[in-house]
Amino acid sequence: MNEDPARTNSDKYKVIFENDRVRVLEYKDKPRDMTTPHNHPDSVMFTLSSFERKLHFDDKVVDVSKKSGEASWLPEQKHAGENVGNTDTHVIFVELKEPRPYKSPKTEK
Repeated sequence: MNEDPARTNSDKYKVIFENDRVRVLEYKDKPRDMTTPHNHPDSVMFTLSSFERKLHFDDKVVDVSKKSGEASWLPEQKHAGENVGNTDTHVIFVELKEPRPYKSPKTEK
């Protein structure tokens, strides 16, 4: 995954903190704004404003509605986002840099 939203959509995403374990992004947009396709690693999203969005994945479109103050887990993904509501979007993403923990396959007895 190399389509970094801070580069592909630098008018909307801003890196506000980064170290060797996490990167924190601030995201802002206005109604009818749309991003180009980009990637996110496993992340926690905290909404600073309520919003209505559509996320465009390769094979589907998903409606997303969040209220201000919600925290959500987002698994690694590639999408384009579209503000379909009547309010600005303001979100903080905490992107994890550490690899996922290894889970051994379950064996049948």
